[in-house]
Amino acid sequence: MTRYFPIEINVPLRASHSELLAFHWRSNGITAEFALPGDDARALLVTFDRECIVRIVDEFPLSTEDTLVEGLVSEHFSYRVEGAAFARAQSKPWKETNSAVHYQFVTGSACLDVLSGGTPTFEVVARRGDRELGAPECR
Repeated sequence: MTRYFPIEINVPLRASHSELLAFHWRSNGITAEFALPGDDARALLVTFDRECIVRIVDEFPLSTEDTLVEGLVSEHFSYRVEGAAFARAQSKPWKETNSAVHYQFVTGSACLDVLSGGTPTFEVVARRGDRELGAPECR
């Protein structure tokens, strides 16, 4: 069974109205920028400062991946996840060495799964998209 534990981010965000605007690998982590629905000037920046394994996937295949789920909240954006197929499929030694935890960020267009020993930080920033998040870009 996959269990979802909502993470409160203290930013009003309807997940189905958001989207992943940009994603960038950094030397020791990742940065992802998500749209704040109704706010074209600002975005939510999610950052991990440790090694990561990531997956970006459409919500439909994700919804068919695990049939027994618990803890999903309508329109919620960020979760800590236990028991999901994505995490089970990754290298056990890597997960143990990095004390990896599975996180998931849900939008109306894509879901971002992250396995990392780091915890996500959330920050509302001026919307930058691909222009200034950093290189190299992943497209």
